[in-house]
Amino acid sequence: MTNSVNNSDIRDLYWPQETKAPENTNGQLKQEDFFALLTEQLAQQDPTKPVDNDQMIAQMTSFTMADSLSKLQSSFEGFAANMNSSQALAASGLIGQQVLVIGDKGTLTDAEGAELSGVIINEKAAHDMKITIEDKSGQTVRTMSLGSNAAGNIEFNWDGTDNSGNPLPPGNYTITATAKVGEQRIDLPTAINRHVNSVSLASSTQGVILNLAGEESVKLADVLQIGS
Repeated sequence: MTNSVNNSDIRDLYWPQETKAPENTNGQLKQEDFFALLTEQLAQQDPTKPVDNDQMIAQMTSFTMADSLSKLQSSFEGFAANMNSSQALAASGLIGQQVLVIGDKGTLTDAEGAELSGVIINEKAAHDMKITIEDKSGQTVRTMSLGSNAAGNIEFNWDGTDNSGNPLPPGNYTITATAKVGEQRIDLPTAINRHVNSVSLASSTQGVILNLAGEESVKLADVLQIGS
């Protein structure tokens, strides 16, 4: 007597092949991953204890929220990129202009009539106000007296000459300001007008960067005044 075995009986003797989840190279779950997990959960569930409808709805709601948050994040990233691009385009109009930046460094160019200017930030009435200008080696090349001044920003201008009236070579110079408040001499902060050579776009947190003469850079957000 011959026993016949059909192909379906033979297939039932093998373990079912595992369903392979979609590959994900960045370690983040996407919508496709969620649905793959849900499908695998349904395939492997106990037939006597099927997934409760409430649980199913809760899982689908979680998947939908995760997908919405992912799309929202992408939208914000695109918005930030567009904002930075717009800022860079607007800042390109500053190339060749002067911007007022807090600091004590300035660059004297080789252009005819080149000078350095800026303001002394003075919070109190002061007297015997002085400006000292040093070259890149730290040597004092010019001292200027501004007398007594009330509180406020005190403008200054240096024509690029030393104490004897001789023109100095182009380059970077350091400008410091001091004054007496009562009988005490104090240091005063300064802001220098700087020439903008070019602009560049940095990260979203830094925004637009202004590349100044003298191989220095500042953030556009740190500029006090344009075209001074």
